[in-house]
Amino acid sequence: MHWITIILIGIAANIDNLGVGLAYGMKQTNIPILSNITIAIVSMIITYVAVIAGAEVIKYISPHNASLVGSFLLCGIGLWTLLSNIFSRKKPLENPEMMDRDRNRIISVKEAVPLGFALSANCLAGGIGIGANGISAMWTVISIGFFSVVMIGAGSHFGCLLQRSFISKYATAFSGLMLIGIGVFEMFN
Repeated sequence: MHWITIILIGIAANIDNLGVGLAYGMKQTNIPILSNITIAIVSMIITYVAVIAGAEVIKYISPHNASLVGSFLLCGIGLWTLLSNIFSRKKPLENPEMMDRDRNRIISVKEAVPLGFALSANCLAGGIGIGANGISAMWTVISIGFFSVVMIGAGSHFGCLLQRSFISKYATAFSGLMLIGIGVFEMFN
């Protein structure tokens, strides 16, 4: 079992969640537990679909080649994440008030669903690479869900303590670097 990879993909896919939680905390916008769980469920569903899609690749090429393809996909997705972070100027996740449509400083379940989709981009991309590497879909999905709840909860809790933090500014870049690292680790594993 690839426990290290499963844990690292859970963390890497949810680094943005920590940054978003911090941003909401700094804006004193509350993310209730039900909304937090809703975001995690959306990420888990998208991850599951992506892992299954990635696992389909194994049926058409050898397991060794599928593992290499999955590893290169993770590296490529990490590189794309880094480059998109460098070249993009305005993202909804950097402006948390855009997701709080009713402006009541509470992210409702209804508002959490689109936020979950926005935050699950790394889950979709990473899930395909994980599936192509033949790593357990169930444990990957559980890792994604667990770290989603933890990262948003921790970020939201500590956000009010941190006005501008290193983590919130560089969360996407760190996530991209972690995906590249996971891809390289899986190449040689």
